[in-house]
Amino acid sequence: PTQGRVPRYGGAAAPILANQTSQSGPLSRTVRDSALLLQVLAGYDSRDPGSIRDAPPDFLAALRKGVSGLKVGWSSDYGFAPVDPEVVDVCYRAAKVFEELGCSVEETDLVLDAPTEPFKIIFSVNTYAAMGPVVDEFEHELTDYFMDNMRFAKTVTASDYVRAVGYIDRLKAQFADQFQRYDLILSPTMAVPPFPVGDNPTHIAGREVDPFTGFLPFTFPINMNGHTAASIPAGFSSDGLPIGLHIVGRWGDEETVFAASAAFEEARPWADKRPAVS
Repeated sequence: PTQGRVPRYGGAAAPILANQTSQSGPLSRTVRDSALLLQVLAGYDSRDPGSIRDAPPDFLAALRKGVSGLKVGWSSDYGFAPVDPEVVDVCYRAAKVFEELGCSVEETDLVLDAPTEPFKIIFSVNTYAAMGPVVDEFEHELTDYFMDNMRFAKTVTASDYVRAVGYIDRLKAQFADQFQRYDLILSPTMAVPPFPVGDNPTHIAGREVDPFTGFLPFTFPINMNGHTAASIPAGFSSDGLPIGLHIVGRWGDEETVFAASAAFEEARPWADKRPAVS
């Protein structure tokens, strides 16, 4: 959901700091379940200064809106990311389904300007600022790549951080330009099919990547700009593992994202399809 749609107060192990990289949202088997849960979670809470004051829309009603006539942009790489060819193929075919649903679908000219370093700086510093004592105490129980980022946080200067935060404004402007032309932007959710926990890829499509961010180049820019987005099952890899389609909407427009997700789910049902468990 949109950054601020779900208040962050309560149940957190850390104090509420600047909301620059995350937003809680539902995880479910069906689009309707996600809409129902978000309807319960969303709303203003004065204890979270970043929560949206406007009453949330009717997410369940949005499932019946349909998508005919929408303008949809497709990007296989956001103009900067290496992506596994199989992921691109599965997601491109999923994006073309929206033409069957009455949308126009075209390739976008979106080219993000190296968002990896600003995100790494902001995420690492914010996480350590919020949870430093816990991180230090339980270092031996955390993943190596996470601890690498916590150690990185301690090397970041104030100037580094200010420049990284400034990048968010440029990122928001780029997506604002895209949403002058499109109602939705589609992409893969991840750059690779699923992999074993902790075995983050260091190379994708023959290019070296940061193991912390390389596999999710489509999601962290949306974490940073605060737009609403959903990931829906697009299909399966040759190994039978699920591949997701990322649907991004305008800031505050969960309704169109839900409408698109529901329309795709009806056209290509997934709830009864499960990969084999090894």
